[in-house]
Amino acid sequence: MDDFWSGAGVDLHLETDAGDGRRIGLERALRDGIRDGRLAPGTRLPATRRLAADLGVSRGTAKAAYDQLVAEGYLTARQGSGTRVAALPPATDATGPQAAAHARAPRFDLRPGSPDVGAFPAAAWLRALRRAIATAPSLAYDYGDPRGRVELRTALSGYLGRARGVVAPPERIVITSGYVQGLALLTRVLDGATVAMEDPGLPFHREVVRRNGGTVRPVPVDAHGVRPGELGEAAAVVVTPAHQYPTGVTLRPERRRALGDWARARGGLIVEDDYDGEFRYDRQPVGALQGMAPGQVVYLGTASKTLGPALRLGWMVLPAHLVDAVADAKLHSDHHTETIGQLALAELIDSHAYDRHVRACRLRYRRRRDQLLDRLGTDRGVRGIAAGLHALIDVPDEAEALARAQEQGLALGALGDHWHTPGAPADRPQGLVVGYGTPRERAYPEALEALAKVLDG
Repeated sequence: MDDFWSGAGVDLHLETDAGDGRRIGLERALRDGIRDGRLAPGTRLPATRRLAADLGVSRGTAKAAYDQLVAEGYLTARQGSGTRVAALPPATDATGPQAAAHARAPRFDLRPGSPDVGAFPAAAWLRALRRAIATAPSLAYDYGDPRGRVELRTALSGYLGRARGVVAPPERIVITSGYVQGLALLTRVLDGATVAMEDPGLPFHREVVRRNGGTVRPVPVDAHGVRPGELGEAAAVVVTPAHQYPTGVTLRPERRRALGDWARARGGLIVEDDYDGEFRYDRQPVGALQGMAPGQVVYLGTASKTLGPALRLGWMVLPAHLVDAVADAKLHSDHHTETIGQLALAELIDSHAYDRHVRACRLRYRRRRDQLLDRLGTDRGVRGIAAGLHALIDVPDEAEALARAQEQGLALGALGDHWHTPGAPADRPQGLVVGYGTPRERAYPEALEALAKVLDG
């Protein structure tokens, strides 16, 4: 018997026999639809009662088909959210290079740069989103100010002042789609200027500057942070004073003062990437550098580590003379950042739910930091642990350590990847950059065991 079912926006043709064949045919049709992409991941399937009525089969037959595909991993079923198509790994040739790469996928991901996205405050965000939509004026759904919604700029003004010591009048804030866009916009405004960037530092950020017309100049970082005396003829310098990436050092007070003196004397610009600024574990978070010299510092922050990178919400606090130029660059980049998310974040901040979430995250990440130290001990050369979501661990040979990590199914970062000049000299320090934000809670202890085996050789 042939049946034709149209549901969830997808047509499926069933060629089955009577009796038990109806269940098998339904399973096969759904399985094939998922495999060939007609049923996309996340698609919600109809309830078994409706499906049975549409196809003229018993509800037990429909339920048995769903249960079988849930057991096989093709579907997911959760109370209250129905039955949905699961996300499957891409199909590969079992004997080809893609299959080999898939087989080597890490069991544990301790690479730096990401938070625990499983800790996203979904319930609080949903409440904030509902309140924001309920109270938003109709014009909120039109094209907006390239600087961002005034509600979010006002909320950030208060939050950044009390939490990070930033002098942030709303009229000097521009909302961006993350840190990278802020850095790109500023580089365009500087119009081909030489930008000093920390060495070691994140290669991707250097490339952002280059692709937007800037010239990158490396400036060394030591145990006290970036060296202001080696800025040379740079027009601007990008620094991570709260928790330098990847070394983890905090910029010392004398270096902060020296940077401010350099900027005032030369008319230079300090670009402060407040990386990991909220996550300090040995004392209260160190205030932002911007508070010491608001006329010389561009402050860049995001919700990527506190909430999640998927939101694409960041902010720039600018000296007054740069606001109009950056707003114009933003206008001609993407007009303005998505509005509803801005309103939800403003509501989250104003209700203090954002503060509560940041405090909870700080405790969670401190526990993870402590677990890492407890497992590895104090004689492993673990550095940069006073703040943030990563640590730097000294090793004699990065290549050997990374090879052992691959054997353990462990993904790690390497210090050698962060130098401005590839091919580190023999006297350059070597190390593993270990992020402890990404793993789920239940997997973290086992990931630490794998890390210990790597370091034991």
